[in-house]
Amino acid sequence: MSQPYVVRYVGGPLDGRVDSLPSTPEDPKQTVTYVHLHGGPKIVHVYDLSYAVEYGCEYRLRAEEVENAEEA
Repeated sequence: MSQPYVVRYVGGPLDGRVDSLPSTPEDPKQTVTYVHLHGGPKIVHVYDLSYAVEYGCEYRLRAEEVENAEEA
């Protein structure tokens, strides 16, 4: 039995989320867009792919979104 491929999310509303895939994707998505609908304005978060030796791949909240949130 092979080990599942683990995908982690860092930052934003998905921070700490872990998805397990049955195998390593041939061509993982370079970005993941998360849209948050909460009865108010639509909030969009963009995560960029990075690799982590311990986990497989990791999606990190795009840096400019973190800077904009700190300025608000």
